[in-house]
Amino acid sequence: MKNILKSTLLLMCSVGLFAACSDDNDSNPTLKQPSTFVLNEPGYAAQAINLANSTELPFTWSQPDYGFPVEASYDLQVSISGNFTVSTDEANADESGMTIPDYAIIASGLVGGKGAMDATSLDRNLVQIAGWQEGNVPASQSIYVRAAASIAGASTIYSNVVNVTVNPYFILLSDAAPELWYLVGECIGDGSWNNSEAGIGTAIFPLLTIGGETYDKVTGKGVISYTGFFPGGKGFKLIKIPGKWDDQWGAGDAGYVMNDGGSGNITVASDGYYTVKLDTKNYVLTVEPYDGAPRAFTSMGMPGGYNDWDVNANLMTGFDTYGGENHAWTATFQAGGDGEMKFAADGGWDFNWGAADFPYGQGTQNGPNIPYKAGSYKVFLNDITGQFMFIEN
Repeated sequence: MKNILKSTLLLMCSVGLFAACSDDNDSNPTLKQPSTFVLNEPGYAAQAINLANSTELPFTWSQPDYGFPVEASYDLQVSISGNFTVSTDEANADESGMTIPDYAIIASGLVGGKGAMDATSLDRNLVQIAGWQEGNVPASQSIYVRAAASIAGASTIYSNVVNVTVNPYFILLSDAAPELWYLVGECIGDGSWNNSEAGIGTAIFPLLTIGGETYDKVTGKGVISYTGFFPGGKGFKLIKIPGKWDDQWGAGDAGYVMNDGGSGNITVASDGYYTVKLDTKNYVLTVEPYDGAPRAFTSMGMPGGYNDWDVNANLMTGFDTYGGENHAWTATFQAGGDGEMKFAADGGWDFNWGAADFPYGQGTQNGPNIPYKAGSYKVFLNDITGQFMFIEN
């Protein structure tokens, strides 16, 4: 009887051990290396897309089979010839100018099963790849699009290629403007969450360029920031395109995330000054306390040659009207010709900001005059940091 009991116990232990090993293997699946995945043909593929009148070209794809659910990072790439050998990024990095690109990475760092190519960035890259000059841009152009997927521990894989027809236009290959992202939320501006274009300057405010930082000449990607007063527990987000929630930064389970919606609101733990900094090239967002005690101003002027340097002739509007202390200012500016100007606070020259940069820069106390160009602009200023930007209407 004892021997029967011992045998039964041994058999039960063996079965338990086998089950434990089986469970362990199930919880540690093997990473597979897929060879490709499917980029879906967009519904608009049968028609030519006018790039001058478009904002973006959306695409969808099936996620690669890595053997288990995993979040990959996706790029959208485009070629005129169908070859994907040398990218415009590689060509731009060659200071000799001898490297000739045959494809471009238009959108990168995408997650999930959908994303879009910015129409202006696409056109700019097509002009560079084809070498078009003003007057010889074709009325229509067939392009080849593929997606690339990558995760840690696996090689990059590429989708099938889909064909799309576009109507390109000539664009001067000057440096691209910095990529902008906007703050919006219950503690931003008037607190209305109005993310529309009409909300620019009242409910949404752009993160501004930082002095000393460099920005990609083709994509405009780099580091931008905003410093201001944030009340504890009040939510906000970042959006890329006013009027849309498709591209947004919010709070996720493991920190800040960029996605096409569904993220949580970002909050700070307690009232205070914070700097929101976004690296649009490496997709890193930080929100850190600002070490300082900024002075609050009651008014902000834009004196310059156009108004005989009158500090009260063209006053800016305070942005943070929700209840927090304001340090962000906006204004419309109609410049009939080229000239110089500065920013000055509280109707005098004791506190003023200037820089020898335009249309964006970081002004300093008693800095040089800002050399503006003729045009119509929306102007933004942060009086804590001196960051400013003129966005042409």
